[in-house]
Amino acid sequence: MTTPWIAQLPDDRLIAEISLWSSDLARMADDMQRIEPYTDVYHIDASDGHFTPAFLMFPDQVAAVRKLTAKPLHVHLMAHESIVLSQIEQFADAGADLISVHVENANAAEAVSAIRKRGLQAGLALCVETDVTVIANQLEYVSFITLLGTRIGVKGQGLDDSALQRMQQARQIIDDSAMTHRVILAADGGIREHTVPDLRSHGADTIVMGSLAFNEADVPARMQWVRDQPAY
Repeated sequence: MTTPWIAQLPDDRLIAEISLWSSDLARMADDMQRIEPYTDVYHIDASDGHFTPAFLMFPDQVAAVRKLTAKPLHVHLMAHESIVLSQIEQFADAGADLISVHVENANAAEAVSAIRKRGLQAGLALCVETDVTVIANQLEYVSFITLLGTRIGVKGQGLDDSALQRMQQARQIIDDSAMTHRVILAADGGIREHTVPDLRSHGADTIVMGSLAFNEADVPARMQWVRDQPAY
């Protein structure tokens, strides 16, 4: 069943999902205070250094963030399948509202079930080289589908040439499924001023904003620009 916070996310504009990986990590609380009024969901990248090249945020950090905001926390869990189930428990305990696991994990279905058993919303994330059609059999169990538009775990890359076609394909699969609950389609990676309109027009409900938000001097103007993107 769809929880109230998922149901209440905007459906008439791009959802503002803000990636804390791009904040000033030494002054994260200050950066969050600056962006909080414009944030719909906080995106937290968590990686074990094996599934991806980077070692990213851990449960204690999520617990600290949880004390700073009532906004939903989306943990994008990039962990090897041997530890992903135990990591789900730790991030659930830390205060996550939504945990997305990678379909590339052999136990992804078991992981989604574990997330739901904790009373959280579950999501699936797909690496840029993964066939989008794999989501079709899992839509019944998830509320978020996140398509990576760049190589996983590396900042500063340009949007992959396949990203727009993949976004459009996923949009069609979700729409054709006629789910009774809401399934949000997210674009993560390669989010730049010139890529946002195309991602939106190809079906993205939300874009995972990092430097596009935190490096902007005029945050209200930037977020108004995001909200003004026309519907797909």
